Amino acid sequence: MTPYRLRVDQPIDLEAALCGGQAFRWVQEGDGWFIGVLDNNVVRLRAVKDGVEVESAPDGPEALALALADYLRLDDDLPAIHRGLSADAQVSAAIRKYPGLRLLRQDPWECLVSFICSSNSSIRQIGRTLERMAHAYGESRRLGALERHTFPSPERLASVGETGLRALGAGFRAEYIAAAAQMVASGGLDVAGLRLRPYNEARAALLGVPGVGPKVAECVLLFSMDKLDAFPVDRWVRRALEEWYGVRRLKPPELRAWALERFGPYAGYANQYLFHHRRLAV
Repeated sequence: MTPYRLRVDQPIDLEAALCGGQAFRWVQEGDGWFIGVLDNNVVRLRAVKDGVEVESAPDGPEALALALADYLRLDDDLPAIHRGLSADAQVSAAIRKYPGLRLLRQDPWECLVSFICSSNSSIRQIGRTLERMAHAYGESRRLGALERHTFPSPERLASVGETGLRALGAGFRAEYIAAAAQMVASGGLDVAGLRLRPYNEARAALLGVPGVGPKVAECVLLFSMDKLDAFPVDRWVRRALEEWYGVRRLKPPELRAWALERFGPYAGYANQYLFHHRRLAV
């Protein structure tokens, strides 16, 4: 298969974006290739000089180009975002080190389950849990000799229930995943529709899901719902705020207010740069 070349005229760092704590099912191969599942397709990506090489199946890469551009948020003007954050010394340092780090626009359902799984888990552990769910209850897809599985629908995970999810190693999170699946499958939560709702409404709806606290809600808002003013605070962001800004003992709403005042409409991008820079500084 000859890879399709998706032209990208802005910086792009696939490793930082795909494997840096936003999404959890991408696997890095040799020679710069990354394998994942997008829109029910197995996808291989590799950054090249003027864009991204793409292989995919069952849909061909040209048919998947718009979905991939949407997922990688190629509609974001990254140089303008960098300029908007240039007054902050710490974020500027992170941008210089990771100029191609981009936010992703993920599927809201998979993103919600991913971050419910993030409680007391590492990036690797989250990925393993999600992959077990996909292998057990998703649909098989092949790209040549590669086999991956789609992420299970809310209806499928609702039918599996807590017991089935515990059998996959989800632990105490199984109860919350099963409850979230039931809410979405029954129509009680239109998780995809939250992307179109204002920040406060979408956040309130997410906080009504069992197992979703402020950090998980902010992650889902930022990584799947176009809320670039969301500001998730995990241990790495908190350490960055304490060590680099002297910000301590503020609650999540106060931290977001501080971030909006300092970083403006790109607070979410600033958040991911700080997270990535501080996490890899250890």
